[in-house]
Amino acid sequence: MAALASGPLVQVRGAVDARPNILLFFPDQWRPDWTCFTPGIDVRTPNLERLAGRGVRFTHAVVPSPLCAPSRACLAAGREYENCRVASNQFDYPADAPTVYGRLRDAGYHVMGCGKLDLHKKAKDWGLDGRRRMKEWGFSDMIDNAGKGDAVNSGVVTPKDPYMAMLHRRNLAAAHVQDFRRRKNYSVTSPTPLPDDAYCDNYVGSNAMELLGRAPRNAPWFMAINFTGPHAPMDITASMEPAVRGRRFAPARGNKEFDAATHERIRQNYTAMVENLDRWLGRMVDGIRSRGELERTLIVVSSDHGEMLGDHGLWGKSVPWQESIGVPLVAAGPGVKAGRVVNGPATTLDLTATFLDYGGAEPLPAMESRSLRAQFEGRGKARREFVRSGLGPWRTVTDGRYKLMTGYGEKPRRLFDLRDDPDEERDIAESKPRVADRLEKFIRSAAPRSG
Repeated sequence: MAALASGPLVQVRGAVDARPNILLFFPDQWRPDWTCFTPGIDVRTPNLERLAGRGVRFTHAVVPSPLCAPSRACLAAGREYENCRVASNQFDYPADAPTVYGRLRDAGYHVMGCGKLDLHKKAKDWGLDGRRRMKEWGFSDMIDNAGKGDAVNSGVVTPKDPYMAMLHRRNLAAAHVQDFRRRKNYSVTSPTPLPDDAYCDNYVGSNAMELLGRAPRNAPWFMAINFTGPHAPMDITASMEPAVRGRRFAPARGNKEFDAATHERIRQNYTAMVENLDRWLGRMVDGIRSRGELERTLIVVSSDHGEMLGDHGLWGKSVPWQESIGVPLVAAGPGVKAGRVVNGPATTLDLTATFLDYGGAEPLPAMESRSLRAQFEGRGKARREFVRSGLGPWRTVTDGRYKLMTGYGEKPRRLFDLRDDPDEERDIAESKPRVADRLEKFIRSAAPRSG
């Protein structure tokens, strides 16, 4: 375990504690290219840009599995998909498995979480206060709520989570349920009937500010904010709509399901959700600054997986294409080298060890995560030669340039050159068999572990 983080000191129970606060800003279904950093895509994320300016940005980050529950389980356990014990959304995080959150709490952190934690995707038992599994998962304070679909599907008559309970109290639940029932596919892009303060991401953001206000000042804290957007459906509020209408976006590749105008509106709505999240990032930074803690807070922005947005003829996630497995990854805070860009392969799996490293906490059992701290601070090259992602029968591995897929589609394997073919349109497995063989051995090496 690396030495404790340097930087401003915090007084904890009469002792000096140099460990930073840690904020994980973690939206749901944010594809990697939908930020201000991508030329030709009109997405305005000034707060993310400012964060990257004083920190580090990874250009090739992927998730260990592009589905909500497995991705978040991998992060909680610090294990690859094969070993996280959550194979799909039909599994809950094992009750006997420790978490990164619990390790930080045991190390003296005040650990907070809000939004769509999704560690009980099968059970769907949030509790109306969102605190049902708080101690089990390792949190000190928590407001856990359902994701977009789970909230509506579970709370039509009687709410099962804090968000739907709020809508029922305000007599907004019926209108919200009716609105979601008409959003059978991505093509419905008209605004939600909900007012801004009842919109789910704004509700989650408000909960995060509430938790921050309750955080003690005599101990370091950790907070994971799990927004429900920009996950489908494309339900933006009326106030979010004007800023994006009229913006032009390239059409979805290989998708003729809707006309060009509909595809563009879908992308406009997705953009509005991303930009609303960026506003919340700014508010969180301001809230931390108002506590006098910004200089000693590590802020990490990423997502649980991406979104196809119609590319390759697909919507959502769960597939091995870059739009699905890729995510943004930006970090800033004490010791992080300003303006650093890392182009090598990276994985959100490594956030687990990174948080434990900065927090001076014990590693998790059989942990496969590796700390990114040296890369954050500009003291080392890429820690990984390759990164993996998988779900069900398929696996993919990339070294940052070449990417191999196995178990997906009709061909036993497909290889792409992400430098020359970033849209993954030309399979070169037959022309470059040695490259494919080299990457395939890394897929085979991902054998399941016990424990």
